[in-house]
Amino acid sequence: MQMTTSELRNAFLEYFRQQDHQIVSSSSLVPHNDPTLLFTNAGMNQFKDLFLGVEQRAYTRAVSSQRCVRAGGKHNDLENVGYTARHHTFFEMLGNFSFGDYFKQEVILFAWEFLTEVIKLPKEKLWVTVYETDDEAFDIWSKKMGVPEERIIRIGDNGGKYQSDNFWTMGDTGPCGPCSEIFYDHGEHIWGGPPGSPEEDGDRYIEIWNLVFMQFNRHADGTMEPLPKPSVDTGMGLERIATILQGVHSNYEIDLFQALIKAAAVAVGTQDINSKSLQVIADHIRSCAFLIADGVMPSNEGRGYVLRRIIRRAVRHGRKLGAEQSFFYTLVGALCEQMGEAYPELNTQRAIIEKVLRLEEEQFARTLGRGLQLLEDAISELGDAKVLPGEVVFKLYDTYGFPADLTADVLRDRELSIDEAGFESLMQQQRERAKEASNFGIDYTKAIKVDGTTDFIGYEHLAESAKVTALFKDGEAVSALIAGEEGAMVLDQTPFYAESGGQVGDAGVIKLTEGLFVVNNTQKAGNGILHLGTLELGTVEVGEPVTAAVDSQRRQAIALNHSVTHLMHARLRELLGDHVTQKGSLVEAERMRFDFSHLEAMTAAELREVEERVNKDIRANYDVATQLMDLEAAKNAGAMALFGEKYDDEVRVVSMGDASTELCGGTHVARTGDIGLFKIVSESGIAAGIRRIEAVTGDAALAYLHQLNDELAQTAGLVKSDVFSVADKVKQTLDRSRQLEKEVEQLKAKLTAQAGTALLEQVTEVNGVKVLVADLNGADGKSLRGSLDDLKVKLQSGIVVLATVNNDKISLIAGVTKDLTDKVKAGELVNLVAQQVGGKGGGRPDMAQAGGTEPAQLPGALASVTPWLSERL
Repeated sequence: MQMTTSELRNAFLEYFRQQDHQIVSSSSLVPHNDPTLLFTNAGMNQFKDLFLGVEQRAYTRAVSSQRCVRAGGKHNDLENVGYTARHHTFFEMLGNFSFGDYFKQEVILFAWEFLTEVIKLPKEKLWVTVYETDDEAFDIWSKKMGVPEERIIRIGDNGGKYQSDNFWTMGDTGPCGPCSEIFYDHGEHIWGGPPGSPEEDGDRYIEIWNLVFMQFNRHADGTMEPLPKPSVDTGMGLERIATILQGVHSNYEIDLFQALIKAAAVAVGTQDINSKSLQVIADHIRSCAFLIADGVMPSNEGRGYVLRRIIRRAVRHGRKLGAEQSFFYTLVGALCEQMGEAYPELNTQRAIIEKVLRLEEEQFARTLGRGLQLLEDAISELGDAKVLPGEVVFKLYDTYGFPADLTADVLRDRELSIDEAGFESLMQQQRERAKEASNFGIDYTKAIKVDGTTDFIGYEHLAESAKVTALFKDGEAVSALIAGEEGAMVLDQTPFYAESGGQVGDAGVIKLTEGLFVVNNTQKAGNGILHLGTLELGTVEVGEPVTAAVDSQRRQAIALNHSVTHLMHARLRELLGDHVTQKGSLVEAERMRFDFSHLEAMTAAELREVEERVNKDIRANYDVATQLMDLEAAKNAGAMALFGEKYDDEVRVVSMGDASTELCGGTHVARTGDIGLFKIVSESGIAAGIRRIEAVTGDAALAYLHQLNDELAQTAGLVKSDVFSVADKVKQTLDRSRQLEKEVEQLKAKLTAQAGTALLEQVTEVNGVKVLVADLNGADGKSLRGSLDDLKVKLQSGIVVLATVNNDKISLIAGVTKDLTDKVKAGELVNLVAQQVGGKGGGRPDMAQAGGTEPAQLPGALASVTPWLSERL
């Protein structure tokens, strides 16, 4: 039975929908709340908690087509992609699931019925395997389904208990159980034996569906705990089953991949449609586009690094085929055509996907040529050796951004390999150096060596007398500063808080006997504290007595924002879960920024709930108490340790009633009521699994609300409404605008159709074929399609070319009635015109569209149609 990939996907979902399964959308490629996975690699990932019994949903049967990536971590197919018939970085897994509903007999019946009755696979072509001791599954296949026993193969353990191809487990721990695999026999003309035989690695018998009978939860110590309810997890590769239905042997020969391969060939400018490199590119555009759609960005670590490797591998293969310009991003459109209907996020995020791919390719292109030349030189120096030294592989990676597997990919074509051990040794040395050197460039404040100690007295005092113990200018110690000079001052004691733990340093003034030093920042330097600023008046010398005074209003504003981070942290953990931990913060006078671990964007309802809970804590007016405690005692008391902080054996514990207890050296309000008001301004993602909240407090929060109210009032005035009805009024205005736009479009289409009817008088004949070539100057380009269809109907047999110009933009459309498409293709015809007016286009043999940017050339281009047709008709 012949089916397109899209039709097959829909048929699978529809069959199980009819069997009372809930169709569940594919989850993200970035697993939510599952730190054991780099990427989603199976359909069951999003249902893991259901199988464990820790989550309940409104359905007990589900079906999905899950997008999956296997290009990093435990499941890594990257090395084989493009060189084998069935390895991919991205694939779709068709699956049906039972959560304590049906079990072995039902799932086997569903699978057999779908394969043999819905998509009409010959029964005699199907073989099955079962776990060696699973007599129940064996009997269902033989006695209920009628599969001959010689085509049912028992597969036993290999190397240990439950270590079998027919005992499925997601990892070292988690849901698992025996499984039954279904294989398709491609026939005697292909080498290979049935599963379990010495020739099983051949391509004759191909696994198409795995039915997992989920019975156990494997613990870290190896014990098997029966699941609360036996369940079912199945997986069938969409690409594999499409290969069988379309009568081809390689996944790259199915309709979806052929469309992408052809688009890739055009993009890189090659005629070698069978190139392995085109297969690599066609595979990689899927994984890259979907990863970006799911929020992964190219980077040098984690998921982002895997994405970068895939992009660069695709680009390298494009350059190998002759591509000289950025090409990879241009394939997103072809991918949207093939998969956009099933996955609308491709269409909605097309622009950002294209932008990310283009920028990454441009960045790589800047070093690719030099890197490849270095590699070629190194290969030429190998002589008879077959292994490229690790130092060369490392240099390519470190200097030119070549991942080791990309270098290995280039060498594969020469039947060479890389020194993996040598490369890894150099990589480990680099990691150690990176730990030691975290600073880039010169920072004079960190270069300053302060011998003495500054006592911080700023918790109790905001102004206090002190003595100058050291002075610095341009990072060098000096004995004095004069008016107008910038520098750093060290005191024996200070009320100024030095930047630490995300809280910015204090500002203020240091009053001299006859002068004034303005402090704009305060930082630590060893055991000393640097007051950074400018001497505005007088002269200051080491040993001089001074009075240090902190800007109290600024300090209080900072304290509001610092205290609220504690309250918000506690309420985020309360609302979202204990996985939420602080990953960084910035506490300033004007605002606060808080980074925390969480795997998905917070909803508007969650953000509002956090706001309400924090403001409730503020109104409770809890006393903010501080206490010095032993570190272990503080942790045992439940105090949270903050990200990036280093603690001594004795720590400062800050408690805010029952709401929050944290280890913190920062400055805080006396009572939570001092904060006044808390308002979240934004929530966003800054890295994989890291979210950021920005918020304001006190006067800044009130000012923010005033600004919002002013904007709302202004909008209400523009639409002549009160502020509480402005949304309805704006909606009415937009609805009216859309209605008017629709009416305008309809009128334009009507006028264009009338003009099209009048055009029948301009029909000519070329070798007995009716031909109409016309410029509908000023007509709406969107309505050309309707006019073309009307004209083709009225002509019954003929060829039509229509053009229009709007704002110097040309729209072209060509139509050929089906009885003439063997002689003239609409795509060739429209491109004939488009190429003469600075454009290009394409489409089906009977209808194609194009654009252009050179209106002055249009008359001549349209005039060339008749001579061109006369040669073909």
